[in-house]
Amino acid sequence: MAKIFCVANQKGGVGKTTTAVNLAASLATHQQRVLLADLDPQGNATMGAGINKATLTSSIYEVILGLADIQQAKVYSEAGKFDVLPANRELAGAEVEMVELENRERRLKEAFTKVDADYDFNLIDCPPALSMLTLNGLCAAHGVIIPMQCEYYALEGLSDLVNTIKKVHAKLNPELKIIGLLRVMFDPRMTLSQQVSEQLEQHFGNKVFKTVIPRNVRLAEAPSYGLPGVTYDAASKGAQAYIQFGEEVIERIKTW
Repeated sequence: MAKIFCVANQKGGVGKTTTAVNLAASLATHQQRVLLADLDPQGNATMGAGINKATLTSSIYEVILGLADIQQAKVYSEAGKFDVLPANRELAGAEVEMVELENRERRLKEAFTKVDADYDFNLIDCPPALSMLTLNGLCAAHGVIIPMQCEYYALEGLSDLVNTIKKVHAKLNPELKIIGLLRVMFDPRMTLSQQVSEQLEQHFGNKVFKTVIPRNVRLAEAPSYGLPGVTYDAASKGAQAYIQFGEEVIERIKTW
């Protein structure tokens, strides 16, 4: 049975896609079978995995609307060694088209059941807003991985996200829980970063992953080459941190 995790944060620019793509690549290096579902109409996770979203014949858009299944829409990422359920701009129209569909918030969950035995991990890269697409991701998932920067505004957004997760857990998906918070783009030279990091550890305890992802130029460069940072420069500090993060996720699942 595949473990299904959303990578989500309602705040934009916090490294959701970077985390989703590099976690998928890291898990693949640890011999895990991985499917990365791109739920963002911008298709950044699709491009970051080395897939040209302009040439797609089918995508997650068709899967959610029931026009194709995952086996038909998935594409293999040679760069990351995992499967991708890709997205492009068509996905933006799905919000409107889903309004009249039955079980509209569970469309992705239903699609995942057909490939449950094919993967160890299904990762979902959610858009930076509480939309019907994000709701589909949360309803399909067993847990949420929250990447966040250690700064004041990130703490404000975190409380909103935690409340959203609680509501989805109570009304739509009783399996949903927070897997952990991942500190990303961390700069140890900044006093504020250290203070926010300590606050997270005090408030969330072991829900905060031990791995910390540093601010790293090589991770930022990788998407322009259509490669996960883990593949682009495996020796970089950012890549090494994500490899370590993959190990920590696998270990955390054993006691979950």
